[in-house]
Amino acid sequence: MKPSKLISVLMRSVGGCIVGTALLANSASAQQALTWDQVKAKFEAVNPLLKADAANVEEMKAEEITAFLRPNPQFTMSADGTQIAPHNGVWTPFKGTDAQPNFSYLHERERKRELRLESAKEGTQISQSQHIDLERNLIFGLHSAFVQTLQAKAVLALAKADLEYYDKIIDISRARFNAGGLAKIDLARIELQRVQYESEIETAIVNLRQQKIQLLLLLDDRTPVDQFDVTGLFELGPDLQPLADYHQIALDNRPDLRAAIQTIQQSETNHKLAIANGSTDPTFGTWYTYNASNNNPNGNQTLGLSVSIPLRIFDKNQGEKKRTLIDIDRSQQAAEAAKAQVFSDVDNAYELVRSNIALIKPYKAQYLDQSVYVRDTVTFTYQHGGASLMDFLNAQSDYRVVQLAYLQLIGAYMTAAGQMNLAVGREEIQ
Repeated sequence: MKPSKLISVLMRSVGGCIVGTALLANSASAQQALTWDQVKAKFEAVNPLLKADAANVEEMKAEEITAFLRPNPQFTMSADGTQIAPHNGVWTPFKGTDAQPNFSYLHERERKRELRLESAKEGTQISQSQHIDLERNLIFGLHSAFVQTLQAKAVLALAKADLEYYDKIIDISRARFNAGGLAKIDLARIELQRVQYESEIETAIVNLRQQKIQLLLLLDDRTPVDQFDVTGLFELGPDLQPLADYHQIALDNRPDLRAAIQTIQQSETNHKLAIANGSTDPTFGTWYTYNASNNNPNGNQTLGLSVSIPLRIFDKNQGEKKRTLIDIDRSQQAAEAAKAQVFSDVDNAYELVRSNIALIKPYKAQYLDQSVYVRDTVTFTYQHGGASLMDFLNAQSDYRVVQLAYLQLIGAYMTAAGQMNLAVGREEIQ
């Protein structure tokens, strides 16, 4: 191949590599932002705490097998009558050996196996409810991090929009200064104010990156921060339902309350099992005997039966009966406490959401538009000499304060909505 052609081929190869690398970089940086449903699904799939707790539920299911096992039968083999020394010079060691295999089996009465299985199944149900409750609490923490990330994005967008608006004011002010309509000191003060906007943008960038890092930690994700993003609605949701409706939803769905009620059922089953364990279980046995030296020539081979019944005079399982009876009352009291906690959680969350809605509505109805109107009007008036520089700067500051306060209220509302979902046990407020 000629040198010129070789160089041409190499240049095309290098160019292709550069283009390919650029496309890969653009693809990585343009990774699709995750929605809340996607973030939650990913969290549920990878979170190690949830995985470990799910394994605990499987262990409880395995214990159901153990609880329903039957007692193993017993086998005993005994031999007697073997000659160990010669008799009259004759040694026939096995002639008079008595061989006796014995089988025995413990029969459990009063439905002991069935009650053990029932108690084990109820234990599995409790573990499942507790697993759902763990997931409920972890999802609340994830939702809070998700909302804070959306809020940080909104604050950064607001800071960039403010700087863009202010740069236009600076351009107009410079034009006025060049035309002799603005003092140099006023232009300098306006330009100096720009550093505050730059500082706000930098603070917002840092805050957004920190929130993304926290979210990546919860997701156990190693994606670079610059390639990770989330998206979702960051605004006021629907009005609240009546408080009584949320109370009922919580009573129907709260997994911790369901676990407390299931604990009562298991305590009652354990008490029944304790009573059953206090009953007598007979052991049935049978054996076969072969004795060649039996005096009865027709009784060399015999079959025997036995029944062994323990006399439960002192031990009637009194302690377990009393303990499990007390445990029923303890479980009932714990369930009442859990129910009271449910009502308290719902009431507190309801007040937080209601309060945030009450604060946000006037912002949407009045304050947001007024802040824009005041800023634009004072800016226009100042540009035409009808307002002082201080009025202009105050109007800019008031606008930022109102807009930022609104974003903070939306973030507080969405966090409170997540707390309401936590209180009722499901995503009731989207």
